[in-house]
Amino acid sequence: MNPTYRQLIDTFGQGWERGDVELLSSVFTADAVFQETPFSQKDTGIAAIRGYWKDVPVHQAEVSFKSGEIYEAGPWFATEFRCTFRRRRTGEKVDARGAIFCETKEGKISEMRMYWHRYAGGREESKD
Repeated sequence: MNPTYRQLIDTFGQGWERGDVELLSSVFTADAVFQETPFSQKDTGIAAIRGYWKDVPVHQAEVSFKSGEIYEAGPWFATEFRCTFRRRRTGEKVDARGAIFCETKEGKISEMRMYWHRYAGGREESKD
């Protein structure tokens, strides 16, 4: 396994857990593409990626991010993940699970696509 890929996904997860947008965005290239779900708009460039994640710390508390085994093929890697958190506004617990697919360039993520499903309070739910 490429240790750089593990470090990238672990740093991304630590940034999400801490609500640290700068740490989370540090894994991306300046011109990176982030796509939250297959049907969502692509955020292109580090400013757009920071813009997407800036409200996460406002809405999520007690965040825990775990990723699974990393599968790699050249500059691409993928992993499953689980992220749990509590909604600050309602106190409701959320359990999101899915997969992350990344392309890398020069040791950073140049494209990240997430595929996930979220459960809140024991029921399926779409994005806020």
